[in-house]
Amino acid sequence: MSTEPPAGESTGLTRRTFVATTVAVGGVVAAGELTAGASAFAAAPATAEPVPSTRVSVTVNGRQLTVTVDNRTSLLDLLREHLGLTGSKKGCNAGACGACTVLVDGRRVNGCLTLAVRLESAEVTTIEGVANGDRLHPLQQAFIDRDAFQCGYCTPGQIMSGLGCLREGHTGSAEEIREWMSGNLCRCGCYVKIVRAVEQAARWK
Repeated sequence: MSTEPPAGESTGLTRRTFVATTVAVGGVVAAGELTAGASAFAAAPATAEPVPSTRVSVTVNGRQLTVTVDNRTSLLDLLREHLGLTGSKKGCNAGACGACTVLVDGRRVNGCLTLAVRLESAEVTTIEGVANGDRLHPLQQAFIDRDAFQCGYCTPGQIMSGLGCLREGHTGSAEEIREWMSGNLCRCGCYVKIVRAVEQAARWK
């Protein structure tokens, strides 16, 4: 028996109805596929690789420590985030401002550019280790005497860099001090007083 409608009779399905029905059905199918894909993705087990870490023995401000750190950890983050020594400041985090300057084996380094895993058996001195108990280092006192700071954010790095200059013998003149302190920026513009503070500490030495 034929299911074709008799000639001349309408099926009731117009072109517009056909198009609308097709789009609606297609959308439902696509939505179902997207939902299934999202569920499968959410159920997939995490496959992230474990982050390599290393045990490092280091002396910080005279205290011997052994720490396990992510191989990507900077010296600055080791000091601030792991050891609670927040005197060293994070400024640009790109080695351009000097706010994170510390001494490693007596030499100035930018803490943000130095990997902690490279410090095996090294001796690190931060601003917290400069004073002798309640007695300030002559350079710290000179910064106070010369009013060589305003906001104070860069001051720890300035002092550590100044100590480096003193140890390296780069304090023969104001011009020499400015040259060897040029990696430390002061956004408050206290450069003249900073140089005078280093000069004062050099005379004391």
